[in-house]
Amino acid sequence: LPAAATTAQSFQSDGGPVPLADSIVIEKKAHRLTLYHLGRPMRSYLVALGSPVGDKLAAGDRRTPEGVFSIEGRNPNSEYHLALRIAYPDSAHRARAQKRGVAPGGDIEIHGLVNGQGSRGAYHRTVDWTDGCIALTDEEMDEIWSAVQIGIPVEIKA
Repeated sequence: LPAAATTAQSFQSDGGPVPLADSIVIEKKAHRLTLYHLGRPMRSYLVALGSPVGDKLAAGDRRTPEGVFSIEGRNPNSEYHLALRIAYPDSAHRARAQKRGVAPGGDIEIHGLVNGQGSRGAYHRTVDWTDGCIALTDEEMDEIWSAVQIGIPVEIKA
């Protein structure tokens, strides 16, 4: 797992505000979320996940799903500091869960820390603590919130 003190890595040369992202890539093994604009990485963040090993198989398995999804909603009143809802499960995950006789799970989000716990900051990354979501510091989530609109693709890689 990455060191807790590591902060967002900017790919911008001007250090200005983050432009609108047109896609997001999450690399589970690297614990990294990268915002892209016109195919170029513009900002990268270290994240905490659910279980980083393997694709999500069923509700309650704590795994972060893998695949290509999209942002389907924004929740400014989440129990976490802001939340971007990922369109999971997709048809492939639903079919696989149905074949196994289990529920596929849901409520997968990119979010900040639990409300009232923002002071934990980067320390939260020392352990994967979510139930399958992608978690950042509140300050990082503020940046992402301003750069991401509903409908952009989200690729979650192993």
